[in-house]
Amino acid sequence: MAAYYFDTSGLVKYYLTEQGSAWVQGLLDAVLPDNSLRHDIQITPITVVEAAAAIARRRRMGQIGLDTQQKTMALFMQHVQNRYTPLNLDESLFKLATDLTQRHPLRGYDAIHLAAALRLRAYLVAAGLPDPIFVSADANQCVAARAEGLTAENPNDHS
Repeated sequence: MAAYYFDTSGLVKYYLTEQGSAWVQGLLDAVLPDNSLRHDIQITPITVVEAAAAIARRRRMGQIGLDTQQKTMALFMQHVQNRYTPLNLDESLFKLATDLTQRHPLRGYDAIHLAAALRLRAYLVAAGLPDPIFVSADANQCVAARAEGLTAENPNDHS
């Protein structure tokens, strides 16, 4: 089982059809022979709010209808409860995120996502497990993640 940290721009591609959606769907839907999910997907509470806002924005822009918005939100919230592993946010994570903004040209929440992925890496390494893979559709954020030593994947680079 591989661990992935998804920021919102990467995760929302599972729920809204965009470039890279097929790659994200294949990754998130991959199963082991016993039908359990192949990958551990980590997110933060910020991801939940940002994804909900992205789905609502698509409705306001007329790109999806109300029925699609409601079904998409219901599926997303079901996955938040049953499929994704939430990472806790605390003062030390915010301190790390603040430091990251001084080293990289990151927006506030992007720095929090990157800090969460770095914290996840520290936990995994301490447990003798492989590093997580950072997934973001933000090229700038992927550059910062790589500069911090993470493996980063941009769904937009996949068909």
